[in-house]
Amino acid sequence: MGEHRGHEHSGQRTLTTSGWHDFWAKGGIGRAFLLAIVYLALYLGAGWVVGQLFGAQVGEDVFATPQSVFFGLMLPLIVGSLVLAGFVLSVGWFRELFAKQPIRGRWWMWAAPIVILAAVILRLLGIDYGSYEGSVVVVAMLSGVFIGFAEEILTRGLVVKMLRDAGSSEWIVMVISSLVFALLHASNLLSGQPLVTVLVTVVYTFGFGVCMYLTLRVTGNLIWPILIHGLYDPTLFLSTGGIDHAGAAAGQSVFLAIAGPANLLIMLVAVIGLIFVRGHVQAHPADDVLRP
Repeated sequence: MGEHRGHEHSGQRTLTTSGWHDFWAKGGIGRAFLLAIVYLALYLGAGWVVGQLFGAQVGEDVFATPQSVFFGLMLPLIVGSLVLAGFVLSVGWFRELFAKQPIRGRWWMWAAPIVILAAVILRLLGIDYGSYEGSVVVVAMLSGVFIGFAEEILTRGLVVKMLRDAGSSEWIVMVISSLVFALLHASNLLSGQPLVTVLVTVVYTFGFGVCMYLTLRVTGNLIWPILIHGLYDPTLFLSTGGIDHAGAAAGQSVFLAIAGPANLLIMLVAVIGLIFVRGHVQAHPADDVLRP
């Protein structure tokens, strides 16, 4: 699916594509949300299947054993990453997603990756490694690879591309891609998390999504949001003792105490982004014509 077939006509080569490719190439907000919903359904379905098959391996504390981390966190993410990679291959967008960004970032956008990386470094220094098995830390950090890949390929990769291809302004691209990212985390309600915790998570992840968009813009390539996101989440999990916890762990080290305000700084950078982001990327037509 998604294969390009070239035909020569009077000195030019017109690309024809499959209906599958053409449908997604039209882009737009509706298709972006549809893709996110389908992905979320498949990801949650994979989590349910894993739970049915390996639920006994997952403890009430997901980070109690490496097996618990693998089956409770990492395996559904591996499935989700494979699903997204398969979709990107089917529409032939891998090269475009990882190409240089078609619009430049501004100097102030560096605040986003700097704040996030500062928090990562402080958490790496402040995590109470003695409270975890060494293999738990290793599997948790490896899980971050799949978190970064899946969530960034979907939201800062596919959703951003689809919105730009539909002609949306960069402000709309930033807001909608961040909203999709935030709403993915609303699914935590299904796991029994309290409503207040989920609402706090959704608001925070919207701000984090804006910062990841700014990181995409200022670094110029999708690989950097993937790597930074992949470091941020597992260090957050290990420093707070859980996934999408609203609060911090008690008895934290001085490094974690310093890292604490990072959440507020991330939200502040996000607000700045909402005020100052401008720009527009010329949309690419679905039916490309290549001239020699």
